[in-house]
Amino acid sequence: MGWLLRSKDPSVRYFTLRDVLREQEQSREVMTARRQITEGSRVRALLSGQRIDGGFGVHQYRKWSGGHWRLVSAVELGVTSENKVAVKAAKRVLAGLSRLRPPKVAELWRSHASEPGNAVGVGSKLGLAEDPIVKKLASSLVEWQWPDGGWNCDSAPDARHSSFYESLSTLWGLNEYSRATDDSDVKEAVQRAAQFFLKHRLFRSCSTGGIINLEWLKLHYPLYWHYDILQALRILSLTGNLRDSRTAEALDIVQSKRSEDGTWRPEGYYWRPRLGARPSTGTQPSPNTEVVDWGREGPNEMITLNALRVLVGSRRIS
Repeated sequence: MGWLLRSKDPSVRYFTLRDVLREQEQSREVMTARRQITEGSRVRALLSGQRIDGGFGVHQYRKWSGGHWRLVSAVELGVTSENKVAVKAAKRVLAGLSRLRPPKVAELWRSHASEPGNAVGVGSKLGLAEDPIVKKLASSLVEWQWPDGGWNCDSAPDARHSSFYESLSTLWGLNEYSRATDDSDVKEAVQRAAQFFLKHRLFRSCSTGGIINLEWLKLHYPLYWHYDILQALRILSLTGNLRDSRTAEALDIVQSKRSEDGTWRPEGYYWRPRLGARPSTGTQPSPNTEVVDWGREGPNEMITLNALRVLVGSRRIS
Protein backbone atom coordinates (compact mmCIF):
# COMPACT_ATOMS: atom_id res chain seq x y z
CA MET A 1 0.00 0.00 0.00
CA GLY A 2 2.90 2.32 0.69
CA TRP A 3 4.07 1.82 -2.91
CA LEU A 4 0.67 3.00 -4.19
CA LEU A 5 0.65 5.99 -1.86
CA ARG A 6 3.97 7.05 -3.36
CA SER A 7 2.54 6.94 -6.87
CA LYS A 8 2.97 9.98 -9.12
CA ASP A 9 -0.65 9.45 -10.19
CA PRO A 10 -3.09 11.29 -7.86
CA SER A 11 -5.89 8.94 -8.96
CA VAL A 12 -3.97 5.97 -7.59
CA ARG A 13 -3.25 7.79 -4.33
CA TYR A 14 -6.87 8.89 -4.01
CA PHE A 15 -8.40 5.45 -4.48
CA THR A 16 -5.81 3.79 -2.28
CA LEU A 17 -6.67 6.17 0.54
CA ARG A 18 -10.43 5.88 -0.01
CA ASP A 19 -10.98 2.24 -0.98
CA VAL A 20 -8.05 0.37 0.54
CA LEU A 21 -7.20 2.33 3.67
CA ARG A 22 -10.82 3.48 4.10
CA GLU A 23 -9.90 7.07 4.89
CA GLN A 24 -12.78 9.52 5.21
CA GLU A 25 -13.62 11.46 2.06
CA GLN A 26 -13.30 14.70 4.03
CA SER A 27 -9.79 13.96 5.28
CA ARG A 28 -7.11 16.37 4.08
CA GLU A 29 -5.07 13.70 2.30
CA VAL A 30 -8.08 12.36 0.41
CA MET A 31 -9.32 15.80 -0.57
CA THR A 32 -5.85 16.84 -1.75
CA ALA A 33 -5.46 13.75 -3.94
CA ARG A 34 -8.98 14.18 -5.34
CA ARG A 35 -8.34 17.81 -6.32
CA GLN A 36 -5.19 16.73 -8.17
CA ILE A 37 -6.82 13.99 -10.29
CA THR A 38 -7.31 16.10 -13.40
CA GLU A 39 -3.63 17.12 -13.26
CA GLY A 40 -2.42 13.53 -13.32
CA SER A 41 -0.44 12.63 -16.43
CA ARG A 42 -2.75 9.75 -17.35
CA VAL A 43 -5.92 11.82 -17.12
CA ARG A 44 -4.30 14.65 -19.06
CA ALA A 45 -3.25 12.22 -21.81
CA LEU A 46 -6.72 10.69 -21.99
CA LEU A 47 -8.44 14.06 -22.37
CA SER A 48 -5.88 15.79 -24.58
CA GLY A 49 -6.38 16.62 -28.24
CA GLN A 50 -10.14 17.14 -28.12
CA ARG A 51 -11.66 18.59 -31.28
CA ILE A 52 -14.47 21.13 -31.55
CA ASP A 53 -17.04 18.35 -32.04
CA GLY A 54 -16.06 16.73 -28.71
CA GLY A 55 -14.18 13.85 -30.29
CA PHE A 56 -10.47 13.17 -30.60
CA GLY A 57 -9.96 13.04 -34.34
CA VAL A 58 -10.73 9.34 -34.78
CA HIS A 59 -13.87 7.20 -34.69
CA GLN A 60 -15.36 7.17 -31.19
CA TYR A 61 -14.93 3.41 -30.96
CA ARG A 62 -11.41 3.19 -32.42
CA LYS A 63 -9.21 0.95 -30.31
CA TRP A 64 -7.92 2.53 -28.08
CA SER A 65 -7.68 6.17 -29.04
CA GLY A 66 -11.39 6.82 -29.60
CA GLY A 67 -13.48 8.81 -27.15
CA HIS A 68 -15.40 5.73 -25.99
CA TRP A 69 -12.30 4.06 -24.55
CA ARG A 70 -10.68 7.24 -23.28
CA LEU A 71 -13.76 8.03 -21.23
CA VAL A 72 -14.03 4.58 -19.67
CA SER A 73 -10.45 4.93 -18.45
CA ALA A 74 -10.97 8.55 -17.38
CA VAL A 75 -13.92 7.79 -15.12
CA GLU A 76 -12.07 4.78 -13.69
CA LEU A 77 -9.37 7.27 -12.72
CA GLY A 78 -11.93 9.44 -10.94
CA VAL A 79 -12.81 12.10 -13.52
CA THR A 80 -16.21 13.62 -12.64
CA SER A 81 -18.86 15.91 -14.10
CA GLU A 82 -16.72 18.89 -13.11
CA ASN A 83 -14.47 18.14 -16.08
CA LYS A 84 -15.97 19.92 -19.10
CA VAL A 85 -13.75 18.11 -21.61
CA ALA A 86 -14.97 14.72 -20.40
CA VAL A 87 -18.63 15.77 -20.39
CA LYS A 88 -18.39 17.16 -23.91
CA ALA A 89 -16.71 13.97 -25.09
CA ALA A 90 -19.39 11.85 -23.43
CA LYS A 91 -22.18 13.76 -25.17
CA ARG A 92 -20.44 13.12 -28.47
CA VAL A 93 -20.21 9.38 -27.76
CA LEU A 94 -23.84 9.24 -26.66
CA ALA A 95 -25.06 11.05 -29.77
CA GLY A 96 -23.59 8.28 -31.88
CA LEU A 97 -25.66 5.68 -30.00
CA SER A 98 -28.97 7.52 -30.00
CA ARG A 99 -30.56 5.31 -32.69
CA LEU A 100 -29.00 2.01 -31.67
CA ARG A 101 -31.33 -0.93 -32.29
CA PRO A 102 -29.94 -4.49 -32.51
CA PRO A 103 -31.56 -7.33 -34.44
CA LYS A 104 -33.79 -9.85 -32.73
CA VAL A 105 -33.23 -13.49 -33.67
CA ALA A 106 -35.12 -16.45 -32.20
CA GLU A 107 -36.77 -14.17 -29.61
CA LEU A 108 -33.44 -12.83 -28.29
CA TRP A 109 -31.88 -9.42 -28.90
CA ARG A 110 -28.42 -9.85 -30.44
CA SER A 111 -26.71 -6.75 -29.09
CA HIS A 112 -23.13 -5.53 -28.79
CA ALA A 113 -24.26 -4.51 -25.33
CA SER A 114 -20.83 -3.59 -23.96
CA GLU A 115 -20.75 -0.47 -26.16
CA PRO A 116 -23.97 1.13 -24.83
CA GLY A 117 -23.21 -0.42 -21.44
CA ASN A 118 -19.96 1.50 -21.19
CA ALA A 119 -21.66 4.66 -22.47
CA VAL A 120 -24.36 4.40 -19.81
CA GLY A 121 -21.73 3.89 -17.12
CA VAL A 122 -19.64 6.83 -18.31
CA GLY A 123 -22.69 9.07 -18.64
CA SER A 124 -23.86 8.17 -15.17
CA LYS A 125 -20.43 8.86 -13.67
CA LEU A 126 -20.29 12.23 -15.45
CA GLY A 127 -23.66 13.49 -14.22
CA LEU A 128 -25.63 12.63 -17.37
CA ALA A 129 -27.89 9.92 -15.96
CA GLU A 130 -30.97 12.03 -16.74
CA ASP A 131 -29.86 12.67 -20.31
CA PRO A 132 -32.58 11.27 -22.63
CA ILE A 133 -30.08 9.14 -24.56
CA VAL A 134 -28.64 7.62 -21.38
CA LYS A 135 -32.12 6.86 -20.08
CA LYS A 136 -33.13 5.28 -23.38
CA LEU A 137 -29.99 3.17 -23.55
CA ALA A 138 -30.41 1.97 -19.98
CA SER A 139 -34.02 0.93 -20.54
CA SER A 140 -33.06 -0.71 -23.84
CA LEU A 141 -30.32 -2.76 -22.18
CA VAL A 142 -32.87 -4.02 -19.67
CA GLU A 143 -35.11 -4.99 -22.58
CA TRP A 144 -32.25 -6.70 -24.44
CA GLN A 145 -31.11 -8.78 -21.43
CA TRP A 146 -31.16 -12.54 -22.03
CA PRO A 147 -32.93 -15.02 -19.73
CA ASP A 148 -29.64 -16.17 -18.20
CA GLY A 149 -28.90 -12.61 -17.08
CA GLY A 150 -26.36 -11.44 -19.64
CA TRP A 151 -26.18 -10.18 -23.22
CA ASN A 152 -24.79 -11.51 -26.48
CA CYS A 153 -24.30 -10.29 -30.05
CA ASP A 154 -24.14 -13.81 -31.55
CA SER A 155 -26.70 -13.86 -34.39
CA ALA A 156 -26.85 -17.66 -34.65
CA PRO A 157 -30.42 -18.77 -33.86
CA ASP A 158 -29.16 -21.59 -31.62
CA ALA A 159 -26.99 -19.25 -29.50
CA ARG A 160 -28.73 -19.17 -26.11
CA HIS A 161 -25.89 -18.47 -23.67
CA SER A 162 -24.77 -14.94 -22.83
CA SER A 163 -21.28 -13.62 -23.58
CA PHE A 164 -18.92 -12.82 -20.70
CA TYR A 165 -17.38 -10.11 -22.88
CA GLU A 166 -20.63 -8.35 -23.75
CA SER A 167 -22.06 -8.71 -20.24
CA LEU A 168 -19.37 -7.43 -17.86
CA SER A 169 -19.15 -3.84 -19.10
CA THR A 170 -22.92 -3.79 -19.39
CA LEU A 171 -23.25 -4.87 -15.77
CA TRP A 172 -20.90 -2.06 -14.76
CA GLY A 173 -22.78 0.54 -16.79
CA LEU A 174 -26.22 -0.40 -15.51
CA ASN A 175 -24.95 -0.53 -11.95
CA GLU A 176 -23.62 3.02 -12.24
CA TYR A 177 -26.96 4.11 -13.69
CA SER A 178 -28.81 2.37 -10.86
CA ARG A 179 -26.68 4.14 -8.28
CA ALA A 180 -27.33 7.49 -9.95
CA THR A 181 -31.09 7.09 -10.45
CA ASP A 182 -32.33 4.35 -8.10
CA ASP A 183 -34.28 2.89 -11.03
CA SER A 184 -35.93 -0.32 -9.77
CA ASP A 185 -36.03 -2.09 -13.16
CA VAL A 186 -32.34 -1.45 -13.68
CA LYS A 187 -31.56 -2.63 -10.15
CA GLU A 188 -33.24 -5.96 -10.91
CA ALA A 189 -31.34 -6.25 -14.20
CA VAL A 190 -28.07 -5.59 -12.38
CA GLN A 191 -28.66 -8.40 -9.93
CA ARG A 192 -29.69 -10.81 -12.68
CA ALA A 193 -26.47 -10.00 -14.52
CA ALA A 194 -24.42 -10.44 -11.34
CA GLN A 195 -25.95 -13.87 -10.91
CA PHE A 196 -24.87 -14.80 -14.42
CA PHE A 197 -21.22 -14.42 -13.37
CA LEU A 198 -21.68 -15.90 -9.92
CA LYS A 199 -23.31 -19.09 -11.15
CA HIS A 200 -20.18 -19.60 -13.30
CA ARG A 201 -17.96 -18.83 -10.30
CA LEU A 202 -16.60 -16.14 -12.67
CA PHE A 203 -14.70 -18.55 -14.93
CA ARG A 204 -16.17 -22.06 -14.87
CA SER A 205 -18.61 -23.82 -17.15
CA CYS A 206 -21.97 -24.50 -15.55
CA SER A 207 -22.29 -27.79 -17.41
CA THR A 208 -18.82 -29.29 -16.94
CA GLY A 209 -17.26 -27.25 -14.15
CA GLY A 210 -14.16 -26.78 -16.29
CA ILE A 211 -12.27 -23.54 -16.82
CA ILE A 212 -13.82 -21.74 -19.77
CA ASN A 213 -10.73 -19.75 -20.79
CA LEU A 214 -7.31 -19.87 -19.10
CA GLU A 215 -6.63 -16.29 -20.22
CA TRP A 216 -9.39 -15.15 -17.86
CA LEU A 217 -7.24 -16.24 -14.91
CA LYS A 218 -4.42 -13.90 -15.94
CA LEU A 219 -4.29 -10.27 -14.81
CA HIS A 220 -4.51 -7.38 -17.28
CA TYR A 221 -5.13 -3.64 -17.28
CA PRO A 222 -6.92 -2.02 -18.98
CA LEU A 223 -9.44 -4.68 -19.97
CA TYR A 224 -11.38 -2.65 -22.58
CA TRP A 225 -13.97 -5.17 -23.87
CA HIS A 226 -11.95 -8.17 -22.64
CA TYR A 227 -12.54 -10.20 -19.49
CA ASP A 228 -10.57 -11.50 -16.55
CA ILE A 229 -11.45 -12.55 -13.02
CA LEU A 230 -9.99 -9.48 -11.32
CA GLN A 231 -12.11 -7.13 -13.41
CA ALA A 232 -15.14 -9.30 -12.71
CA LEU A 233 -14.44 -9.25 -8.97
CA ARG A 234 -14.01 -5.48 -9.06
CA ILE A 235 -17.36 -4.95 -10.78
CA LEU A 236 -19.13 -7.49 -8.58
CA SER A 237 -17.81 -5.56 -5.57
CA LEU A 238 -19.58 -2.47 -6.89
CA THR A 239 -22.86 -4.40 -7.13
CA GLY A 240 -22.62 -5.67 -3.54
CA ASN A 241 -21.92 -9.29 -4.48
CA LEU A 242 -18.24 -9.62 -3.65
CA ARG A 243 -18.80 -11.65 -0.47
CA ASP A 244 -20.96 -14.23 -2.21
CA SER A 245 -19.34 -17.63 -1.56
CA ARG A 246 -19.08 -18.26 -5.31
CA THR A 247 -16.36 -15.60 -5.63
CA ALA A 248 -14.04 -17.51 -3.28
CA GLU A 249 -12.08 -19.46 -5.89
CA ALA A 250 -11.45 -16.38 -8.02
CA LEU A 251 -10.34 -14.46 -4.94
CA ASP A 252 -7.97 -17.31 -4.05
CA ILE A 253 -6.37 -17.07 -7.48
CA VAL A 254 -5.94 -13.30 -7.32
CA GLN A 255 -4.51 -13.49 -3.81
CA SER A 256 -2.05 -16.21 -4.85
CA LYS A 257 -0.57 -13.91 -7.51
CA ARG A 258 0.65 -11.34 -4.99
CA SER A 259 4.41 -10.84 -5.13
CA GLU A 260 6.62 -10.89 -2.06
CA ASP A 261 6.80 -7.10 -2.17
CA GLY A 262 3.00 -6.91 -1.86
CA THR A 263 2.29 -5.91 -5.46
CA TRP A 264 0.77 -7.58 -8.52
CA ARG A 265 2.18 -7.75 -12.03
CA PRO A 266 0.41 -7.89 -15.40
CA GLU A 267 0.29 -11.27 -17.09
CA GLY A 268 -0.94 -10.07 -20.46
CA TYR A 269 -1.71 -6.93 -22.42
CA TYR A 270 -4.45 -5.78 -24.77
CA TRP A 271 -2.73 -2.51 -25.70
CA ARG A 272 0.41 -1.27 -27.42
CA PRO A 273 2.44 1.69 -26.20
CA ARG A 274 2.97 4.56 -28.60
CA LEU A 275 6.71 3.93 -28.68
CA GLY A 276 7.45 0.60 -30.28
CA ALA A 277 4.03 0.28 -31.88
CA ARG A 278 3.81 -0.96 -35.44
CA PRO A 279 4.45 1.81 -37.96
CA SER A 280 1.29 3.42 -39.22
CA THR A 281 0.69 3.73 -42.95
CA GLY A 282 -1.20 6.97 -42.52
CA THR A 283 -2.06 9.58 -39.93
CA GLN A 284 -4.05 7.14 -37.81
CA PRO A 285 -2.32 5.34 -34.93
CA SER A 286 -1.60 1.63 -35.24
CA PRO A 287 -4.33 -0.72 -34.00
CA ASN A 288 -4.60 -1.05 -30.23
CA THR A 289 -2.15 1.80 -29.63
CA GLU A 290 -2.85 3.55 -26.33
CA VAL A 291 -2.64 7.24 -25.52
CA VAL A 292 -1.59 6.31 -21.96
CA ASP A 293 1.32 4.22 -20.73
CA TRP A 294 -0.28 1.87 -18.21
CA GLY A 295 3.01 0.18 -17.39
CA ARG A 296 4.71 -2.91 -18.79
CA GLU A 297 7.74 -3.24 -16.54
CA GLY A 298 7.53 -4.53 -12.99
CA PRO A 299 4.44 -4.22 -10.78
CA ASN A 300 1.33 -2.51 -12.11
CA GLU A 301 -0.37 0.23 -10.11
CA MET A 302 -3.92 -0.30 -11.36
CA ILE A 303 -3.81 -4.09 -11.07
CA THR A 304 -2.35 -3.79 -7.56
CA LEU A 305 -4.98 -1.20 -6.61
CA ASN A 306 -7.85 -3.35 -7.89
CA ALA A 307 -6.49 -6.51 -6.28
CA LEU A 308 -6.25 -4.73 -2.92
CA ARG A 309 -9.73 -3.29 -3.37
CA VAL A 310 -11.32 -6.71 -3.79
CA LEU A 311 -9.25 -8.38 -1.09
CA VAL A 312 -10.06 -5.63 1.41
CA GLY A 313 -13.69 -5.61 0.31
CA SER A 314 -13.94 -9.38 0.79
CA ARG A 315 -12.24 -9.06 4.21
CA ARG A 316 -9.36 -11.25 3.14
CA ILE A 317 -6.90 -8.57 4.21
CA SER A 318 -7.34 -5.48 6.34
